[in-house]
Amino acid sequence: MKELRQIAVYGKGGIGKSTTCSNLSAALSNQGYRVLQIGCDPKADSTKNLVGDQKKLSVLEQLKLKKNAVLDDIVTKGFANTYCIEAGGPEPGFGCAGRGIITAMEIVEKLNVFQELDIDIVIYDVLGDVVCGGFAVPLRMSFAKEVYLVTSGETMALYAANNISKAIKRFGERSSVRLGGIICNQRNAYLEHEVVEKLADKISTQVISWIPRDNIVQECEMKNKTVVEGAPDSAQAKVYDDLASKIIANTNMVIPTPLDDEGFDLMIKQPLMMD
Repeated sequence: MKELRQIAVYGKGGIGKSTTCSNLSAALSNQGYRVLQIGCDPKADSTKNLVGDQKKLSVLEQLKLKKNAVLDDIVTKGFANTYCIEAGGPEPGFGCAGRGIITAMEIVEKLNVFQELDIDIVIYDVLGDVVCGGFAVPLRMSFAKEVYLVTSGETMALYAANNISKAIKRFGERSSVRLGGIICNQRNAYLEHEVVEKLADKISTQVISWIPRDNIVQECEMKNKTVVEGAPDSAQAKVYDDLASKIIANTNMVIPTPLDDEGFDLMIKQPLMMD
């Protein structure tokens, strides 16, 4: 039986997680892997640039219509034969957003999705502003063994990455969950390379990829496409292809050593002066 790679990508809302995940999924699929991307955001928009106009209902929406959902009800086939599922969430102001993830994971298990689709790699796109019980499900239930943090050099994105690493440490100490590295989705912030490298060093991990800021990303997304599909010959598409290759080859998996609040504040204020 082949080994199933289950990878969770966490980061602050708006940092470019879904863009990164979709382009990563597309690149991996182009490399010959059977990829399933599971969107774990209540907005249910993680996979929109893979599926274009053929988006199906989220798992929660589907279960409102029929209790006994089948595989075709929740899975959409996207660009380059990627497979896509959106967990979904409650209407704003009602219920727990994390509940959609819990329900989606239960349905995925019940329908034996990974085996039925002969999946090689699962990518979980998870909101990381708050690592509550629901959003921590891919880690807490040991679905995802590998975690990558998407950040930029901006303070709140770095804070979220450090905060998420605390959850990874907690779960990693009693399971096989490990941190594979940081993906820097660059915003050209002040001392961005220095402070992101410093955070990686302090939490005992690596920066596995630097993703440049490029308007080609927005141009492709306006057409509901990934860069890998919409601009396959671009330098940006090569960046995502390289990211996919680095993740496949990565063996540097660690239990992180997150900073406490005082240490984090010092790092932000004096990024070049910390030992």
